[in-house]
Amino acid sequence: MFTIAPASPADLEEAAAVLATAFRQDTVTSTLVSGSDRERRLALLFEAMLCSGAASSGRVDLARRDSDGVVLGVAVWEPPDARHSVLDQVRQLPRFARALGLRGLPRAMRLQRTLALHRPAEPHWYLAQIGVGDGARGAGVGGALLESRLRAIDAAGLPAYLESSNERNRALYRRSGFRSIASIMGIPGVTPAAMWREVARSAPASTVSASTDRRGSAAVDAGLPSPA
Repeated sequence: MFTIAPASPADLEEAAAVLATAFRQDTVTSTLVSGSDRERRLALLFEAMLCSGAASSGRVDLARRDSDGVVLGVAVWEPPDARHSVLDQVRQLPRFARALGLRGLPRAMRLQRTLALHRPAEPHWYLAQIGVGDGARGAGVGGALLESRLRAIDAAGLPAYLESSNERNRALYRRSGFRSIASIMGIPGVTPAAMWREVARSAPASTVSASTDRRGSAAVDAGLPSPA
């Protein structure tokens, strides 16, 4: 049993650790962070990203186990009116540098530009990252996180967008109404799919704050990070 609720600033370190676990084998993040201490550096990267953007201008949803409050999964969304603070990003530069290394910073900026080229101009919600920890895979956590926020997006009458580098996860996204609209070229070793979800024809009247959705879903680790 788990409950989905927004993250607080105190939750960001644990949320970053869960995302680091989920993205451990991701081919896109492998172009940015590698080596024997990869997971530790990924946690630094995700914490810097959360603190410099989503925590202030986005939405970070957590799936917590009811019995002990442990974070099982994380979804990071950017609303249409998100405004990234340059000051917040500058404050996180030391953490970005420790995670990526000085040579990794230009690669991360190129990746961000490549992904940004494919984002539709129409106002939309953007799923930046979504991931499930090792111990919660197959328990429906990823699907519940996704559907919980999509209900709110539908209620607002807005479309949604994401990038996916994992074909298995694309099937989950397609079940939730996303469709592939382009292949994203220019990232070494992988060709992610740009996926778009139209405005729902009939929007629910309210959102849900908790779920025990048990539909089997693997760790949803396909949302691509855009560090900066």
